Amino acid sequence: MKTYIVGVGMTKFEKPETRDWSYGDMAKEAGAAALADAGVPYERVQQVAAGYCFQPSTAGQRAVYGLGLTGVPVYNVSNNCATGSTALMMARQFVAGGASDCVLALGFEKMTRGALGGGASGGDFASSPVARHYGVMAARHGFAATPPTAQIFGNAAREHMERYGTTEAQLAAVAAKNHRHSARNPRAQFQDVYTVEEILAAKTVHAPLTRLQCSPTSDGAAAALVVSERFVDAHGLGERAVEIVAQAMTTDTEESFASGSCVDVVGRPMSREAALQVYETSGLGIDDVDVIELHDCFSINELLTYEALGMCEEGASGKLVESGATTYGGRWVVNPSGGLISKGHPLGATGLAQAAELVWQLRGEADDRQVAGASVGLAHNIGLGGAAVVTLLRRGA
Repeated sequence: MKTYIVGVGMTKFEKPETRDWSYGDMAKEAGAAALADAGVPYERVQQVAAGYCFQPSTAGQRAVYGLGLTGVPVYNVSNNCATGSTALMMARQFVAGGASDCVLALGFEKMTRGALGGGASGGDFASSPVARHYGVMAARHGFAATPPTAQIFGNAAREHMERYGTTEAQLAAVAAKNHRHSARNPRAQFQDVYTVEEILAAKTVHAPLTRLQCSPTSDGAAAALVVSERFVDAHGLGERAVEIVAQAMTTDTEESFASGSCVDVVGRPMSREAALQVYETSGLGIDDVDVIELHDCFSINELLTYEALGMCEEGASGKLVESGATTYGGRWVVNPSGGLISKGHPLGATGLAQAAELVWQLRGEADDRQVAGASVGLAHNIGLGGAAVVTLLRRGA
């Protein structure tokens, strides 16, 4: 059964501890915006998939009670940085399988300032869900006194540079592009523009990555209303509808760990596999895509994702971004929202914020960020430990 997004909403993404709001406040704001966008009351929603990482159990119920007390099932979803897209996938599956005609996918996060840890409880990496991932890193690079997530991606960048000749300037070009894009996005956490030289001169977090190449912690929420084709027809929502043409989730495989490389352990193989599944299911390929929102948690991950999505050969991603092919006037526009680096990264909301941006783009509602003639969009959301979700969207019912 075909599935469609007919309403999206998101809050402005904020620096933690700068706005006086609860996760319930932000979830209500985003959820209400998605319902209003579709013109559908909450009473029509039959199920809710609510994603978050840092709030307590059943926070999803607390979040949607602000929208209404209708007694519908609420599923609490946690899948590291891929939480938002996992909630969206659950909503799509409920609709595609015929269980429901109208499902709300909601993601939110209230975070604290400072770098994320390595997913360990009390600093015990043996108990961490990503212990195997960090073990691969430590065997090759050791373990430094820098933020663990920046460290594992920074080491992936070092390997990419050594293997393919990627330069620090090419890594910085990713961040410069995304900061430039975010200047057009009023919902982005940052709207500052930086040159490649300024990005390279910023404080080093874990070489070669500087602060301006790393996504920040953020507060915020995003939502999408997913419905069936019959719901679209019954409620006259054809003009609002964006089809979820195909979607796939993959997790780590043997390839992720076999090479002993951080390039693989941070997710390039599972991203590639998710993309291949989406292309096979849809009959579309990367050449059919106009606009992309991908998981640039660190600048290197945008380059790795170019390769995983088939936008270029392995090792050629630095030259691709340097050529201008991934910004306005190029072959694709990647992260018109500003991406995680500049829009912000409230973990539970990120995947749904990507979907919201693509829906606005495909409807022609992205204001100063609009990609001319965009009709097919692709979202890529990844979580270390691991999950990769790729979603292909197309305008129209």
